[in-house]
Amino acid sequence: MNRGGDMNAQVKPFTLRLDTRKGKVDMTHGSGGRAMAQLIQELFLKHFDNELLRQANDQASFDVHAGRMVMSVDGHVISPLFFPGGDIGSLAVHGTINDVAMSGARPTYLSAGFILEEGFPLADLERIVISMSRAANEAGVPVVTGDTKVVEKGKGDGVFITTTGIGVVPQGIDISGDRAVPGDLIIVSGSMGDHGVTIMSSRENLEFETSITSDSAALHTLVEQMVAVAPDIHSLRDPTRGGLATTLNELAQQSQVGMQLSEAEIPVKPAVASACELLGLDPLYVANEGKLICICSEADAERLLPVMRAHPLGGESAVIGRVIEDPHHFVQMETLFGGSRVVDWLTGEQLPRIC
Repeated sequence: MNRGGDMNAQVKPFTLRLDTRKGKVDMTHGSGGRAMAQLIQELFLKHFDNELLRQANDQASFDVHAGRMVMSVDGHVISPLFFPGGDIGSLAVHGTINDVAMSGARPTYLSAGFILEEGFPLADLERIVISMSRAANEAGVPVVTGDTKVVEKGKGDGVFITTTGIGVVPQGIDISGDRAVPGDLIIVSGSMGDHGVTIMSSRENLEFETSITSDSAALHTLVEQMVAVAPDIHSLRDPTRGGLATTLNELAQQSQVGMQLSEAEIPVKPAVASACELLGLDPLYVANEGKLICICSEADAERLLPVMRAHPLGGESAVIGRVIEDPHHFVQMETLFGGSRVVDWLTGEQLPRIC
């Protein structure tokens, strides 16, 4: 291994096993010496093990697939680290895979960078790494390289994770935020606000009559099936921070169009709606981690909806509005009471440390 703490490290013998039950991260785990090598070998390599990591170089070397390459990077600073439906580990995998997939790409590889705070329990770190490994294996997108750093106690918050993903866009696919045109339909793949409300309720130790769990999931298999039946999808986006409202405003600005929504058609679970009302939140601005927005022609929407609804992650897919001409590029919504309002950008920070 090198002194930077790369996961691609040579296997070395150690006289004592790493204490992942009672041990804690200390500064020697980031020093570049034997303690760091042991942490990498007995925790990270043990759970992320794959052929490319076993190359034991300071980088992963692999063949480049034919097609247009895409790359995305995402930092994860969520609080709390563990929540119903996931944790920072699985979220780091899902979030980056989804960012890559929203181009229509097939994600191929991930890298992971860990910033650990001195004193962080090794048991919790192993739990996170196991979750991350499971999510990557289930998605078929391995973590092939990485890095580890340790900061002094009080200068971090347990663990921060940065993941980078790469993927390949098939020939003939051109999905971008600037391709929405008047007449296009706006589709969401499921209910809004599940993740953000889960995090807030966990953070504040709130209990509701109905359990609310994060929707965190890797969406690339859903996207793959969508692209197979409708290769001319105009735009895809996962509405994470800022939620549905902010994401649609981003797309409206990119494409220089307006959007008209119907509040009655936007799926929001009753428990999420109730929690938002209690917490003073608008579910349209609450983060999602396993949902996507699709903008496409009306003809493509007819082909897409049955495919999306047949997929485990798209059963609640619904058309929620239409792209319109608007020189101001506003997102507007017909309310449940028959009125109309502008759905503006999120101002301020509704839910900090959400992903």
